[in-house]
Amino acid sequence: MIFDFTIANLGECRISSPLNISRFMTDNDRMLFNTHLNNYNEQMDSRGLPLSVEAAGPRRRIFFNPEQTCAAIVTCGGLCPGINDVIRSVTMTLCYRYGVKNILGIKYGLRGLNPSYGDKPVALTPDYVKDITSIGGSILSTSRGPQDEKVMVDFLESRKINILFCVGGDGTMRAAEKINAEITARNAKIAVIGIPKTIDNDLNLIEKSFGFDTAIEKSVEALRSAHVEAKGAYNGIGLVKIMGRLSGYIAATAALAQGDVNFVLIPEVPFDLKGDHGFLKILEKRVKTRGHAVILAAEGAGQNLLNQSSNGQQTDASGNIRLQDIGLFLKNTVEEHFREINMEINLKYIEPSYLIRSVPANASDSIYCGSLGQYSVHAAMAGKTGLLVALRNNEYVHLPLSAAISGRQIDPQGSVWLRVLETTGQPVQMKG
Repeated sequence: MIFDFTIANLGECRISSPLNISRFMTDNDRMLFNTHLNNYNEQMDSRGLPLSVEAAGPRRRIFFNPEQTCAAIVTCGGLCPGINDVIRSVTMTLCYRYGVKNILGIKYGLRGLNPSYGDKPVALTPDYVKDITSIGGSILSTSRGPQDEKVMVDFLESRKINILFCVGGDGTMRAAEKINAEITARNAKIAVIGIPKTIDNDLNLIEKSFGFDTAIEKSVEALRSAHVEAKGAYNGIGLVKIMGRLSGYIAATAALAQGDVNFVLIPEVPFDLKGDHGFLKILEKRVKTRGHAVILAAEGAGQNLLNQSSNGQQTDASGNIRLQDIGLFLKNTVEEHFREINMEINLKYIEPSYLIRSVPANASDSIYCGSLGQYSVHAAMAGKTGLLVALRNNEYVHLPLSAAISGRQIDPQGSVWLRVLETTGQPVQMKG
């Protein structure tokens, strides 16, 4: 894959930064893209140097005059712990660090940039956002689905908005790309900054998405309950389904954090139900020998086992494939299997996904969200555009919006999955 990590600028930065700090970053501060010795020089940039990415951070000279700047924040897609922390961080940094007083919160996602819906922006002030980190969700609310980029840019220009912060997943970043392209075509001086959000932690090139740590913490609570329920009944089985459409990172990491899980089912590792080496027989052996079992399934696992609609795969407003419910399918299938062999079990099914998505961020995610907000403001005020702020190799960097592509998956031969197998004791393959 060929990467281009060039970051666009709106123009020359002629204003001294109001920040009273001892060290500013420059565009020459760069981080190696490949950090392993055996492959760091496999890809070169146009100058023949090892591929690198621009470091995030405050610049000594900025593009926007704070007194004349209007910034807006929009949150899109599904809810995720930490959105309010990002909103607060962006607002506080703009106001207290740069002196920007005109900050707008766009209501209900991208539809809030389309005046035909009648959703009026709200004024964001330090007093308005000071306590929002104690509640989950987004104080601005969200929506899914695209809007016409020409209409949205017309709105930005009509409100004299200079900076747009877009908080969302890969669909939101694609929309931000279109907005940025329309702005560029008009030669308008509006910065578009992305803050990537996906609770599944499946964005390529990004070390960790915000909300992930909180999701693991809350998933572990559900797994502990499932283990207690399984141990508390004769031949008890605890079955938990959590998020993970195309990637099993939440399931795998939660299983590593809570060592009582016996089976982890993820989209990346297919399994069979029937046969001597299929999942049902292995589960049966586990219950017979140990008297209980805990199963953790990502929502995208085993989709090939479910009967697909004759009308083909359906999608939601964001273009995501609508998955069938693997949790209820497994519950019914497991209960039917044990009825057929006349073996008593007590199965408890727990589906905590919406409880996980809607809680406030934990301390780790709050720190992370605060940093993402601060670095995003630094980039915007320096006139950088068409980028997202990301964590790579424990460093905050600038990446083009096009880098926020979902699809990162667990490698079945990689260290994460091998540690899951070691922790759970499940077979490498469950194929009949």
